[in-house]
Amino acid sequence: MIAFKDYPKARERMVREEVTGKGIRDPRVVEAMGAVPRHRFVPEGMEEAAYGPSALPIGFRQTISAPHMVALMTEALRLTGKEKVLEIGTGSGYQAAVLARITGRVVTVERIPELAERAERLLRELGFPGVVVKVSDGTLGYPEAAPYDRILITAATPGVPRSILSQLAPGGTLVAPVGDRLEQTLTRITREGDRTAEEALCRCVFVPLVGREGFDEEDA
Repeated sequence: MIAFKDYPKARERMVREEVTGKGIRDPRVVEAMGAVPRHRFVPEGMEEAAYGPSALPIGFRQTISAPHMVALMTEALRLTGKEKVLEIGTGSGYQAAVLARITGRVVTVERIPELAERAERLLRELGFPGVVVKVSDGTLGYPEAAPYDRILITAATPGVPRSILSQLAPGGTLVAPVGDRLEQTLTRITREGDRTAEEALCRCVFVPLVGREGFDEEDA
């Protein structure tokens, strides 16, 4: 039994059960998941649940993804530590922190100003200067800093928005949950010259990506 607020031990257990225990092998991902204090990214009063196996609500009908899904998506990007990464859907900022632990260069876009401000403040406090938080329609990406070596979409999209795909560098990799509002397939897309190759990874369920090239607000 792990005592409340023994966060390092809880994080160690999370990595053992939800990361390596569920097949994640990339040592960079394992290290990042073991280093980032997930309990800081959940709402006050929910810290005890932070290292459990589930996604958790963070307000505004958004969630912080389950630890295994964060690790799986991060591993799917095949990071080496040198890439510039675009994340669509900042949410709590936890996924951005995990990415930044590996790459140090992350642009993350959030459409809800309150979430973006909260995440930016926390990321700065925790020492992640390489993360740039932008408030914008995430379905349009962030062309000002394009191209990106890796792109991660952390919300369900009916199809990868053309605006985002156009910002993926040659040889780059994009990971996104593609499908309807009820269920999606985590999909990896690799750009090879002018062509793209697509690979289905697993079934998943995410909140919808809302915006001009995503779901309508009323459908969310």
